[in-house]
Amino acid sequence: MDLNTVLDVRDARSPVPWRPGDAWLGGGTYLFSEPQPRLRRLVDLGRMGWDPVRELPDGSLEIAATCTIAQLSRFGRGWDAPAAPLVEQCCRAFLASFKIWNMATVGGNLCNALPAGPMISLTAALDGVCLLRAQDGTLRRVKAVDFVTGAGCKDLAEGELLRSVTLPARSLRGRTAFRQASLYGLGRSGALVIGSLDPLDGSLAVTITAATVRPFRLWFALPPGRSGLRRAIGSAVAERDWFDDIHGLPEWRRHMTLHLAEQVRHELSRDGVR
Repeated sequence: MDLNTVLDVRDARSPVPWRPGDAWLGGGTYLFSEPQPRLRRLVDLGRMGWDPVRELPDGSLEIAATCTIAQLSRFGRGWDAPAAPLVEQCCRAFLASFKIWNMATVGGNLCNALPAGPMISLTAALDGVCLLRAQDGTLRRVKAVDFVTGAGCKDLAEGELLRSVTLPARSLRGRTAFRQASLYGLGRSGALVIGSLDPLDGSLAVTITAATVRPFRLWFALPPGRSGLRRAIGSAVAERDWFDDIHGLPEWRRHMTLHLAEQVRHELSRDGVR
């Protein structure tokens, strides 16, 4: 897609005052997929030189906003943390060609804030924290589960930049379970549920995405029973929170979420008792 309203592309290493019509350019897979009539200038992050993925001294994992899905996938396949399989599972949840895989970025997927965004699923499930940088250099941190506030909506001010997402060491040491459903064999996710079992206290987190307009992360001090899990989901997710589009009706998404959540609960429960 030619963006014929864009008059200038600037290198993000040479900051310029932010102005209406500006947009950050990461991989560009969304920006160049459809007309962007409001845009006049792109600020290119491609030469920032950020490490795609860094293991920090405390055992946590920092994923740069410019990390591509292909880079994250390669890292995940060679990583030996208990939560490592979840990285590849979420990368594979993309409905994307290899061309998109090599250009689309983790930050772009988060900032598009689409319900089916699998990087939203990954980072919310592992209790990730987004690092945001304002135009004046001010930094703030927001939980990944709170960063996406609705379908296409996120907690990002004008000109603010998503720099990275950090996954805490404790979450990376836990067992995970992944379930996904779609109306089609290779279709966009209609419901995606991830369970994460804490390695220290045995608590269970169940994260719901794709079926809902924003991520929901439910925490249980101990894995609940089947009825307890259903009640918790019913209390947390209101009727208006179930997403409705061509990839699935809200009733179907709710049904599949409850079904997949029970599978996750059963897989990660210590005794497997229903």
